[in-house]
Amino acid sequence: MAELASFAGRSGAPGRAGATSQNYLRGVRAADGGGLLTFTTIFPGCYAGRWPHIHFEVYSGLAAATSGRNSVATSQLALPKASCDDVFETTGYEASVNNLAALSLASDGVFRDGVSLQTAAMTGTVAAGYEASLDVTITP
Repeated sequence: MAELASFAGRSGAPGRAGATSQNYLRGVRAADGGGLLTFTTIFPGCYAGRWPHIHFEVYSGLAAATSGRNSVATSQLALPKASCDDVFETTGYEASVNNLAALSLASDGVFRDGVSLQTAAMTGTVAAGYEASLDVTITP
């Protein structure tokens, strides 16, 4: 069974000692028998130099995920521009408008080497919320 650790804001494992009083949108979620998992989070803002994204790591089990050791895979989920544009028109994302306008996926320091396998498929609206999906293949 695979486990996913989703995190943002700082490096380090979501379950690592000393991070429990921090608010970095971290979490650990167990995949079901088919390898599928879901989680709820906020839509991330866009900071200077980076395309809007969500970090994730895949672990072989819950103990590894909560220790933050021996991840099987580490990656980032890139959010589509159309969804970013819609969200960034809402209150609270004002700085993200200018930051996104100055970027492209080709200029992003991480995604510029290719983003096709890291871009989420998005459905939904700002009012109803979005669902992002991404198939991640892990080869043992």
